[in-house]
Amino acid sequence: MPVFDFSSEPAEHQNLVCTYTTFHSNERVATPEKPILVLDNRERRWNHHSSGIFTNPSKQTAFEFKEADGAFKADILQIDSRFVHLLKWLGKNHINVRLSGENRADGYAVYKIREIALGGSGKLSAEDGFLQFMIERLFASNAPQDDLEDEEELDETGDHMKLTSLQSISDFMTCAGKTLPDNIRLWARRNLAVAHSNEVTPEERRHAQRALSIMMNIQWKNDYFESIDPKKARQILDEELYGMERVKQRIIETIIQINRTHTLPAYGILLVGPAGTGKSQIAYAVARILKLPWTTLDMSSINDPEQLTGSSRIYSNAKPGIIMEAFSMAGESNLVFIINELDKAASGKGNGNPADVLLTLLDNLGFTDNYMECMIPTSGVYPIATANDKSQISAPLMSRFAVIEIPGYTAEEKKIIFSKFALPKALKRIGLNAGECIVTEDAIDMLVERFANAGGIRDLEQAAEHIVANALYQIEVDHISQVVFDAKMVQELLA
Repeated sequence: MPVFDFSSEPAEHQNLVCTYTTFHSNERVATPEKPILVLDNRERRWNHHSSGIFTNPSKQTAFEFKEADGAFKADILQIDSRFVHLLKWLGKNHINVRLSGENRADGYAVYKIREIALGGSGKLSAEDGFLQFMIERLFASNAPQDDLEDEEELDETGDHMKLTSLQSISDFMTCAGKTLPDNIRLWARRNLAVAHSNEVTPEERRHAQRALSIMMNIQWKNDYFESIDPKKARQILDEELYGMERVKQRIIETIIQINRTHTLPAYGILLVGPAGTGKSQIAYAVARILKLPWTTLDMSSINDPEQLTGSSRIYSNAKPGIIMEAFSMAGESNLVFIINELDKAASGKGNGNPADVLLTLLDNLGFTDNYMECMIPTSGVYPIATANDKSQISAPLMSRFAVIEIPGYTAEEKKIIFSKFALPKALKRIGLNAGECIVTEDAIDMLVERFANAGGIRDLEQAAEHIVANALYQIEVDHISQVVFDAKMVQELLA
């Protein structure tokens, strides 16, 4: 169906006809089979690489090819719904581009668009590389929910790359269209107006521009998750963790649930166990399985809720909170949020309990940062918390998690972990092979006995690092080819 309703257009545009329909696609790359757009090729076959400009920006219905024998127009027949605003913007600004495409029976399928510099053309944006940045962001986004495009214009007369200038931010908002969540799109328009206003203080304009830069550099995704191969998930868990069969089983159950619903579970995971039992390692493994960026929040260092929620823009030194900064660092809205030492959250300095601020984040209903002044979607956030003592965690927080108890390791498990995991990892990190540093069985028994009171394996890992570093020292200084550590040598080394 046609994308635009022309009834509100000026009279001079009433005779223009929208030639194209849109199609919904969530493909992450374009190919001749799954293109960005399709152009009419019935009267002329177009070259694989063709240059020109998009024309008729009020309706964006054609592309004007600049061929050796003249200029020729071809109607646009189909457009990926994510790219409608971008093509409209390219036409309005008369940007010279080169298309890469393939002639098919139904038209010329365009799968690449690049900016080219021709005489007298204006820059695409205030920052170089904007077009490729924009195309990558649109491919990473999801198709708009409907085909009705918003025709209201902005007052603005725009990882690589970061959106910082008002021009590039304005350009991005225009091109992104409804691939941005509605509330963020409306929020961005209001803040862009503030950033350009002469009726507010320079401080208010600066805060508005900073908030816009933070928000527009985050890829806002929907909460649909692709299926995950349980076998690959199990392989990752086995690589990272020895034993812990109950823990691995619980994580695989979560994966299977995601595969059925294509959404994250209603509850996060709370890993409870002694220090050094690999709780953080489990969290990192889950992030790797989900193929999501991860960020950490150490509750032991938080003593004021404002550290999480940000400060109001009425203060000159105002800034976003740690949670908003985590989204900014991750660069997208779907991420694994690792909350370390949840049981050590401070009660605050009279301003409330910082741990209670997490409730809105954990409920997946959205989180509001005082500096951003906008509700941040959190449906794609998967929280994983760690704690040594769950009795120190409030009941409301506990109710937001599925609790997994991490048991301490037995002596036999510690022996296997040292010889098959901790020691090989230390050897690899320092650059020695197994034959250059050998730890005898009696030395391993002595180590396990030495650290018998520790439920975790952190002490064993540190001992492995010390032993391997000492082996390297002897090899380099004494010019020997191999160091064999027995129980006496290790005891002396660690004394």
